[in-house]
Parts: sequence; structure tokens; C-alpha cells
Amino acid sequence: MSRQILEPEQKALEINLDSNIYGSFAEIGAGQEVAQYFFKAGASSGTIAKTISAYDKVVSDDIYGIENTGRYVCESRLYKMLDHEYDLMLDRLSAERPDGRLFAFADTVETINYHKTNKGQGWLGMRFQLTPQGEPNEIVLHIELLDNDTSLQQQAVGMLGVNLIYACYYYHNDYTKLLPSLLEGIKDRVNIDMLRINGPQFTHIDNRLVALELVKQGMTDVAMFDKKGIPIHPSEFMYKHNVLVVRGSYRPVTLMTTDRLQTATMQFRAEDDLSPRGTDILAEITLKNLCRDTGKVEDQDFLDRVELLNHLGQKVMITNCDRYKRLINYLADYRIAKLGIVIGARELLDIINSKYYRNKDGRLLTSYGEIFTRNVRVYVYPAQKEGSGELMTCSNLPVPDGIQYLYKHIVENRHVVDIEGFNEDLLHIYSMEVLRMLKEDEEGWEKLVSPKVAKYIREKCLFGFPFQTMEFEY
Repeated sequence: MSRQILEPEQKALEINLDSNIYGSFAEIGAGQEVAQYFFKAGASSGTIAKTISAYDKVVSDDIYGIENTGRYVCESRLYKMLDHEYDLMLDRLSAERPDGRLFAFADTVETINYHKTNKGQGWLGMRFQLTPQGEPNEIVLHIELLDNDTSLQQQAVGMLGVNLIYACYYYHNDYTKLLPSLLEGIKDRVNIDMLRINGPQFTHIDNRLVALELVKQGMTDVAMFDKKGIPIHPSEFMYKHNVLVVRGSYRPVTLMTTDRLQTATMQFRAEDDLSPRGTDILAEITLKNLCRDTGKVEDQDFLDRVELLNHLGQKVMITNCDRYKRLINYLADYRIAKLGIVIGARELLDIINSKYYRNKDGRLLTSYGEIFTRNVRVYVYPAQKEGSGELMTCSNLPVPDGIQYLYKHIVENRHVVDIEGFNEDLLHIYSMEVLRMLKEDEEGWEKLVSPKVAKYIREKCLFGFPFQTMEFEY
């Protein structure tokens, strides 16, 4: 049965009429967009203990502390706001309202400026009790504002904040319902590209699946995890860094996969025009790849891939960017100093052919320019030509005759380069065959992956590896 979608005013009023939900609102940047919905709905004294908007930076620093980065729309600022405001709620009202479910809502948001030289974005968070006197739960998220008008972006922030507070109390039992409810009324106006759920009532939730759900439901094109599998946002670590994206299935990580990743990383780090700020390596898995076998995403299959990559010390990115143009455009917002993309020779040929045969109407240069830009370099891992032992590389790629000169220009200007130092003896290894072998525990599969990968697959029974019970002698 379909669920009735409430307007933000209705949600605010329903919360206001629940005398046990009581808390504070702290909003900086865009203004008091969320709190005003609760004031206007009526009966706001039933919910609002306090509202504050520390707009001036000096005032904000005096209340919440100084940000060493000088940035105020950031994750660190949001957590300082939540810590300060929630602690105040407990100190002042825990004894006064023993039956209350206290909360602190906070946001720090940057809307589009007068000259429209920036993009609206921000952080929102909710720390809240689901049981009186209980330990708090927490939901933190990052948003992109898509409206091209300041007042519309402010309105969207207000609606999202109401949706978030309502979802925390009414949809906390099912995150697959909680997530889409956040964008009710603003589906095409806001992207949510990072969200974490924590707390005693949410111990059963795996935040990696939450991030996957954001991509599956079209709430963002890109979600990321750190080496521990914790969702992270690129604005917190990627700004003006060098980034190498290695797309693959990672099902499982074979010796060839490892060789491609390691050789590309060494070559990328050796480039002489890298930013000194740092370099990040991201293993990318696309939604299309996750759906390849069954036509739908299998949660356990996804978790197996991420868990293995994390075990190998890799950050992971799940995307809905089949075309590299979308991924490049997303990363461009973080002013990546140097972007490297690692692909196979066959994949590069497919990209070139598809653009050539689809763009014979004069848009060819524009089409290629979307990928092969000044700060983007494509690193090509070789493949064996079918029916022969000859290698296919970017140097001898059989591109169509009509594009030979353009492709030569791309290669000579090093927009596309061959990966050096690869192990040719590993090119015969295909992950699909290794997957089949390990599912059947067929002899020899362990020689096609590293000892560390083989041991971990056996211990965790990843990718359908048969569970083996221990036999004891009595």
C-alpha cells in the first residue's frame, strides 16, 4: 500500500503536537530555514526549546570553537554544533523533562551567491533520543543544492530539515523508507551524496548499504567509503588533491587486478605535475557492474567486494557513472589538481568507437574534449588480442580511420598513456573464471589471487565460497 506523503507544514505540526519530542535548532549560513517551518505550523512551544543562528564568524567561533581550516561549511563544524547544542539540552532539560525525547538539529549551509560563482551545498545533522533518557542516535548528511536561485535553495534546506527530523522519529525502523522520505517535495532540487546513521537503535544498519541505497535510489551519482568502510564525503579529503580512479568489478581481486592497480598507482605517483597536497587512490565499482549477472544489485555481493577492498587498504567509490564524463564532472567540483583514470585497452577502444560512430555530425571534438581535458590522464592497461598472443595497448589501438589524426593528437599530448611495468604473465586471468572456480572450491583458484586475498575469502566465505564446518575427533 502506498504511503501518503505529507507536506512539510503537516510534518512540522505533527511533531509540534507530540509533547515528548523537544529540542534545539542551530543553523548557520543559509539562516533559520528549518526552524521557521515549526514556528509557522503552530503549537511550536511543544517542540522548540531554542533556536540560534550564529551567522557572524567571530560569534560562531566563540560558541563552537575555531575551525583550523578556516571553513565553516564542513563536517567538523557540524559535529561541533551538534556536540555543543545536544550537551546543553541534556544539562538544562534532562531533569526537567524526564519523559522527553530530546534532540539537537544543526545545519551549516552555503547557498548560491549573488554572482552565481559557487554551488549551493551543506551539512545537516540530527542527534536525538528515541527513548526518554536514552543514549542518542545520530544522522549526518551532506547535500548539493540544485536550484539556481538563493531563495529556492533556502526553501529546499527548510523542507529537507523538516523531512529529516520527521524521518528520525517516524521512519527510523527502515532506512530504505527513511532515505527517500528526506527528499519528499524536493526530489529534483537536492542531492544527498553522503549519509551516516549511528546509535543504539541503529546497530543493525550497515552504513555501506545506506550509501549504496543513495546511489540506487538516484539521490546521488557517487558515494564513497574510507579504508574502514565508513562513508566519507570528497569535500573533506579530496579538495585540490590528486586522484586516481581505478574502475573494476573486484569480484574478486585477482593477481591481474592487483597488478593493474599497483602499476598504475606507481606511475601516477611518479608524474611531475602533481599537487603537493596529497594523492588519493579510489577503487570504483559502478552500479551497472553490480547488476551485471542478475539484473539487480545483491547486497551481500556488494558488501563482499567492499570488504575485500577495505581489507587490502583501499578506499572505495560506488557510482552510477557509466560514462566517464559524469564522473569527471562530479569530481570537478572539488578542484582536483590531477585526475587519473585507469581502464583496460578494450574499454578504451569501446569508448573511442562509441563516440566516433555517435558523433559524426561535427560534435566529435567536443565529445572527446569532455574526457581528455588538461588535468585528466587515462592510464591504459594492456589486453591480449583474441586469437593471438599480441598485446593491444594505447599505442597500437585499432581506432577507426576517420579518427586516426585526432587519436594521434591525444596520445602525443599524453592524455592517454600506456601503463608501464605490468606483468604480461597475468593477462590471461579473468575475474569471472576465478569467481566460478572459488564458488566450487576448484583446485587452482588460490594461485590466481594473492595469498592475502585467498586467506580472507576462505575465512569470510566471500563471493559464495562454500562454508566449511570444522570436523572434530572425539
